[in-house]
Amino acid sequence: MSSSTSQQIADLRKSYERAELSEEASQADPLLQFDQWLAEAIKAQVPEPNAMTVATVGGDLRPSTRIVLIKGYDQRGIVWYTNYDSRKGQELAGNPFAALQFHWVELERVVRIEGRVEKTSAEESDAYFASRPLDSRIGAWASPQSQVISGRGVLVANAAKYSAQFLLSPPRPPHWGGYRLVPDEWQFWQGRKSRLHDRLRYTQRDGAWVRERLAP
Repeated sequence: MSSSTSQQIADLRKSYERAELSEEASQADPLLQFDQWLAEAIKAQVPEPNAMTVATVGGDLRPSTRIVLIKGYDQRGIVWYTNYDSRKGQELAGNPFAALQFHWVELERVVRIEGRVEKTSAEESDAYFASRPLDSRIGAWASPQSQVISGRGVLVANAAKYSAQFLLSPPRPPHWGGYRLVPDEWQFWQGRKSRLHDRLRYTQRDGAWVRERLAP
């Protein structure tokens, strides 16, 4: 990195002044607060409001992150779909705890969610897989996710192979399906002026959600 670029990064500043997050105005249930903020992100047409970072930890205790797309949420948890044989799948098999993060830059908001991860039912995975575009269904077969391949030609050849094999009706691969994170902690961060940001944490105690303010 050049010294000029390094200095430019050090000098970057932004004053966060779009909104505030108070205990009085926030929802008592974190799922309702998330639903409200996600709806506002969609309405504001922020780029890919459904994109979230998933953080997992492997047996070597090294964390890893990647971006996936949320595909559902309710009182049971947050759902996404992926290849079970991928790095994240292998890490979740050994350590079924993960953290999620949404960053809606234009709204100066971050949502962090932590909890235990479980696979969705086969029926849920089948239903979602059937709703995907044909190219995406073929892609689930064609990509040995996280494995080393010799070049892009491998993916193209695999896609051609499975397209010929399955035609218009590829079934869900046995190595592909959904995960559901069951939250035990939520954090909502709203940027504020002078770096005095609003940060509310929800944790469960005796079956109820307790809301607390954290220093930013």
